[in-house]
Amino acid sequence: MLHYFKQAFSSPKFVFGFVVFMTILLAALIYPRFLSPVGPLQSIARQGFTPPGTYINIQDVVQAPIRDRRYLMLDVDANRLGNVLASDDIDQMISFLETHHSFAPGNIDRYDEPTIIALWMQYYDPEERIQGMTIAQHRNFVRFNERLMMALDQEGIILAIRTPDGLEEDTAHAFHSNDFVNVRNVVNVFRFPLGTDNFGRDMLTQLLSAVLVSLRLGLIAGVVATSIGLTLGLLSGYVGGYIDDAILFITNLFTVIPGFVLLILISYSLGPAARGVTMVAVVIGLTAWPWTCRSVRSQVLSLRNRDHVNLSKLSGHSMPKIILRDILPYVASYVVMAFILQISSAILGETMLSMLGLGPSTAEHATLGLMMHWAQQFSAWQMGAWWAFVPVILAIAAITFSLNLMNTGLDQIFNPQLREG
Repeated sequence: MLHYFKQAFSSPKFVFGFVVFMTILLAALIYPRFLSPVGPLQSIARQGFTPPGTYINIQDVVQAPIRDRRYLMLDVDANRLGNVLASDDIDQMISFLETHHSFAPGNIDRYDEPTIIALWMQYYDPEERIQGMTIAQHRNFVRFNERLMMALDQEGIILAIRTPDGLEEDTAHAFHSNDFVNVRNVVNVFRFPLGTDNFGRDMLTQLLSAVLVSLRLGLIAGVVATSIGLTLGLLSGYVGGYIDDAILFITNLFTVIPGFVLLILISYSLGPAARGVTMVAVVIGLTAWPWTCRSVRSQVLSLRNRDHVNLSKLSGHSMPKIILRDILPYVASYVVMAFILQISSAILGETMLSMLGLGPSTAEHATLGLMMHWAQQFSAWQMGAWWAFVPVILAIAAITFSLNLMNTGLDQIFNPQLREG
């Protein structure tokens, strides 16, 4: 075994692929668990794609405990209401006052926002059902009034800080809106190197966590596919006869039907409730074993009549012992290469399934395929939110590239026809 490891690490291609793969794996293991301040699927920003950058939450800054807080005051007296009301909202308020409270058209200055809000708060009562107003209009005004009150509350709270004696202003330690502020003087600074997705979740944490889940999915699928293909290939190649014909028939049947089409049909028939990460991995493995089986069978056919195998037969060794001791070690290197390719193929297969909406149905974990699906579903491309899909594509490319490079390096070592030197 040690000899095989030394041979593997003598290949520059294998070493480079191994370094790339281990770098990705270590980042996925360490960052979400120890370095990220938030969970992979924790919403920490408003809904909508947020570009990469450094952000603070004004509400958190104001309500932070005294011993931990850093003082930040915003000068919002000027143009404060301009951040609360949109142009359509002002027109809606003026229309309400003119229609239901006898204000003459044109007498209300639409640019005098404080007066408009004062009149609205004086004349509008959300509990009052005005005659002639439909239920839909009434509910629309109620929702607008709630949004207005909430916005005014949020605007007002940042004008003071909480002290042991109550809520009061502290202008001695205030930074105003025209000052430069060191981010170390502000609590709850969020750095989003890759921005956030449509749900307000940190893309970097989610991406590295998804890499780990996708690798686990690929590992499960690779074990299932390689185990089935290896077992059937060994039996078919060594036993021969009717068993070989039966296994070869099943293998050809799976080969004739396109594997991805079969994967789509099985995933669709399972339904969303049953499509967890493990189930999708098993389904991918159950549809990816035929080419491993055929390759192992061809290797065993060339080994079963070797002298050392015939000697074991004459010695009275059992068939399982002959297969495990005299045949399997000679195909072990190929099995390892097939296993590496199965992991890579499984990750790509899950990505394609998820893009079609047939991937894992889970709210607990994200996979690389699900992240691509969410970016597609919420129109990240059309909105120019490149950070929602480009890093995912690069992660998939880096993983499959490293695995295939490792496989190429092993193939050049153990395949006599490709061996260099």
